[in-house]
Amino acid sequence: MAQKQEALQQIEISVENREAVIKEYAPMIKYVANRIAMRLPPHIEVDDLISVGVLGLIDAIDKYDSSRGAKFKTYAEFRVRGAILDELRSMDWVPRSVRQKASSMDAVVQKLQNELGRPPEDDEIADAMGVSLDELFSTLNETKSMPILSLEDLGIAKESGEQQSLLDCLAGKGDADPQTHLRLVELKEIIAKAIDTLPEKERLMISLYYYEELTMKEIGEVLGITESRVSQIHSKAVFRLRNKLKSLIAEEM
Repeated sequence: MAQKQEALQQIEISVENREAVIKEYAPMIKYVANRIAMRLPPHIEVDDLISVGVLGLIDAIDKYDSSRGAKFKTYAEFRVRGAILDELRSMDWVPRSVRQKASSMDAVVQKLQNELGRPPEDDEIADAMGVSLDELFSTLNETKSMPILSLEDLGIAKESGEQQSLLDCLAGKGDADPQTHLRLVELKEIIAKAIDTLPEKERLMISLYYYEELTMKEIGEVLGITESRVSQIHSKAVFRLRNKLKSLIAEEM
């Protein structure tokens, strides 16, 4: 395996090798697709994501340039993930009703925070919205799959006017001009500040889920809580992080 990967770094992948490469990297495609699917609504089929991921791998095979020094495995995983995310963006899989709920909840939380001078508690948000805690958690669960930020929030766009995703920019996909690069450096600092403001359990959740890449079930075992409770904490963390990022960006940019 190691020798094969080393060979892929030194020579271009021939058409004859394509089928073998696709077979070898099929487990990676399934892994990436399943990781992304865990953060999506249940109506999104994992098999559809895997199919798109295969196309991403084929694209990686066609475009791989060993002279740039990147390992094929790293490049392939990047292209697979990018292909899946591009497909999800084109689908606009977040229903309009969910976007409206998120917008209404954002407004309520911002109003309460201004009045209280601190982040509002769950029961305070529920009271202000006129819903029960169960209904609030249900709404949080629906909105957790929405992107935390878009490049529109940062004023970043390609010269052609075409929108570019935040993930693509942070991953270095495409050519970033000096101004965009500077904005992205600032963004990373803002994200670090936003995460630092989260309650300890929510900070730990972000770390375990997004950095350590544990599943909800595994996080529950680590924290000694149920998987459903883990999902609730994750939803709250994402919602709180989204609002804090918007606030920090408004202040600093």
